[in-house]
Amino acid sequence: MSQTSSLGMARAVYVLHLVGLITGGLTAVAGVIIAHLYAGDATPPLREHFRFQYRTFWIGLLYSVIAGITTLAFIGWLLMAVLTIWWIVRCARGLSTLNRNVAPARVDTWGF
Repeated sequence: MSQTSSLGMARAVYVLHLVGLITGGLTAVAGVIIAHLYAGDATPPLREHFRFQYRTFWIGLLYSVIAGITTLAFIGWLLMAVLTIWWIVRCARGLSTLNRNVAPARVDTWGF
């Protein structure tokens, strides 16, 4: 795959992740599939973006399950709000670094 198509797909995955906040996660599922498919053939900076994207999805899914379970104790609603902010910050940070053609910092972090 060409560098240009991988760059476009990386950008599209960030957008799919963000739109997933509105669609109940459906577009985020499409985004994680694309990220997994493109990660293997991408050049090093883009490979890190795809890795950052699918880690954002899987970690976000885990956090969502925890927040969903804890809504019974009312703390889950606060966790859902924090998770939404976490998701937006990670996607914005990824898009920002993608536009500068560098890999995202701290790809392995579970935080922001």
